[in-house]
Amino acid sequence: MKCEMPDERACDEMMRGLLRSARRIAVVGASARPQRDSYHIVEFLKEQGYTVLPVNPNYREVAGLTCFASLDDVGGPVDIVDVFRRPDAVDEVVDQAIRNKAGALWLQEGVINNPAARRACQAGLRVVQNRCIYKEHVALL
Repeated sequence: MKCEMPDERACDEMMRGLLRSARRIAVVGASARPQRDSYHIVEFLKEQGYTVLPVNPNYREVAGLTCFASLDDVGGPVDIVDVFRRPDAVDEVVDQAIRNKAGALWLQEGVINNPAARRACQAGLRVVQNRCIYKEHVALL
């Protein structure tokens, strides 16, 4: 499979489609600390009606939701894997997303790992990189 970056309009349509069709979103790197962006994203996505699955081995609960140690522990399909991790930690997340047949990999603002994104794309995942899921949700929906 050849993976290419879509133009801006095609990228917007892809993100809009992802956000409209998604039901289950795993937030990898979710924090239980209310001052963190990942905590606010978990709350926002929950308010929008998504089933949100926080993933962080350091917490048992995030924003009132059971927190999973890894994507491997989530069980069942995940439509979007939203990543709040350092770029050098993305490879492991991609391995888990591929193994668990996730539909899409969404790397938050500042999270750029081109080789990992390319590998996810080649495995059939739709990929969004260096974009805030909250900002895109507000802008596109």
